[in-house]
Amino acid sequence: MQKIRNIAIIAHVDHGKTTLVDKILHSCAIFREGQETGELILDNNDLERERGITIVSKNVSVMYKDVKINIIDTPGHADFGGEVERVLKMADGVLLLCDAFEGAMPQTRFVTQKALALGLKPIVVVNKVDKENCRPEEVYEQIFELFFNLEATEEQLDFPVIYGSSKQGWMSMDYKKPTTDIFPLMDAILENIPPAPINEGSLQMQITSLDYSSFVGRIAIGRVARGVIKENMPVSLVKRDGTIQKTRIKELYTFEGLGKVKATQVSAGDICAVVGIEGFDIGDTIADFEKPEQLEVIHIDEPTMNMLFTINTSPFFGKEGKFVTSRHLRDRLYKEMEKNLALKVVETESPDSYLVYGRGILHLSVLIETMRREGYELQVGQPQVIIKEIDGVKCEPVETLIVDVPSDVAGKVIELVTQRKGDLLVMEPKGDLQHLEFEIPARGIIGLRNNVLTATGGEAIMAHRFKAYEPWKGTIPGRSNGVLVSMDTGKTTAFAIDKLQDRGRFFIDPGVDIYEGQVLGEHIRDNDLVINLTKGKQLTNMRASGSDTNVRIAPAIKFSLEESMEYIQADEYIEVTPQSIRMRKIYLNENERKVNAKKFQS
Repeated sequence: MQKIRNIAIIAHVDHGKTTLVDKILHSCAIFREGQETGELILDNNDLERERGITIVSKNVSVMYKDVKINIIDTPGHADFGGEVERVLKMADGVLLLCDAFEGAMPQTRFVTQKALALGLKPIVVVNKVDKENCRPEEVYEQIFELFFNLEATEEQLDFPVIYGSSKQGWMSMDYKKPTTDIFPLMDAILENIPPAPINEGSLQMQITSLDYSSFVGRIAIGRVARGVIKENMPVSLVKRDGTIQKTRIKELYTFEGLGKVKATQVSAGDICAVVGIEGFDIGDTIADFEKPEQLEVIHIDEPTMNMLFTINTSPFFGKEGKFVTSRHLRDRLYKEMEKNLALKVVETESPDSYLVYGRGILHLSVLIETMRREGYELQVGQPQVIIKEIDGVKCEPVETLIVDVPSDVAGKVIELVTQRKGDLLVMEPKGDLQHLEFEIPARGIIGLRNNVLTATGGEAIMAHRFKAYEPWKGTIPGRSNGVLVSMDTGKTTAFAIDKLQDRGRFFIDPGVDIYEGQVLGEHIRDNDLVINLTKGKQLTNMRASGSDTNVRIAPAIKFSLEESMEYIQADEYIEVTPQSIRMRKIYLNENERKVNAKKFQS
């Protein structure tokens, strides 16, 4: 029987996980000579490549010294914690990657906690030691302290450390002595990660992720925990709630390199993909046909935020998207729930609207961005945090926020965070930056990033993770300025924008189609102002000297989807179509807005 090691790679976002997997794939020669592979092989959907982050975990396998190593690349963002929690179930050990300058970041802590709780054996890789002013020894101390605080066992605290640079493609036991390849890391995996245990007995396999093929439908992926799974074998599917369905396996695949290879049987310890089972969900157990025994159900952390998703009702609806009806929206959201465990969809009183619960703004914005690329048109409301009542006390989610900023602007950041009910816990120098740690209500983080980046000239590095539910902290001031709202439907003119520039900053350029009720810019005062940007210049045959001066217009401010989500208030929607992101008032007509104004006052 071939020897197997199952490892997951965990790290804070942007510490080099996917780059390291690239180098392992290349050094284990799974590509033929001259094959074009490109960078970041595993970040294979457009969104992941554009943002440079991993969103969905992926499996690959390599052969090294006659041992099959299954590698699971995981996301680094706490918003995708649902992904990380379930795939760690397939691993026997973890590679914890850490940046040699940044050290242990909040999301490193988040994923490490999950891995240690499952009793996985860690190997620490201090990456990017080629960066200037890096501090590998301090980072090692920091990680040891982190493990200790997370109550790691004696065995877990005795972790091996490897230094290197995955970008330059080398790993070494001593960072002062660079090598030429990453084989020291591969040897450390073979030495320290326990082989996948071969458990005899009746079949048990937990489904930990899904794949989809347009030919065979949904494919279940998981690790065989006990016994042997065979092609064409009758099995029982034990659902999360304990109900049992009898079914049969049609085909089996194991992972090899970047692809899958057909197999007739798979033994305990290996990761495989199963075709032919209907109606399964993540967390279900594939068990023996006669005497099914269920494995422990995967527990996923609760969502902390929700948003209203509704069909597009703007005057421009249906111009750009293919899928615009509430049926399309509903089907797509329920389909997403099957594979995205941390997501929850709840129907509302209106047949056109759904409340979508997620782990954070990034988690929800990735879903919206994916949908608009698929051709959906929809509108989303302001993100709201989920409030719970614990022992009769109104509680809200509180997050740990870490900001690294140049020391001359640290005061501005502290002021912005404390205005939003944040408490400063730690302030210490880190290289030439100030390292600040806060506790802040999750409500306070919505819209904070924009303000902090503006105040620090774009130099702040922010990261946050969910801490716990704590008593309600009181009201937090919202957006300080009002908005400029369109009075009319038509095309914007440079003449009108020029004449109204002293009223605020605009989000749109001349010559763009707009409609009544659309948010066009930010007002300089705290109230909303209705303006007409479609008015052209009066073209009479009278000319006065000097009246034809050149129009000088400040460039429009462009919002990304996340920035729009953080910017809007309770009485506004974001209209999302495949080609545009527009902000609008819920009530487009000014009179209706006045009548319904009381609804939105908290």
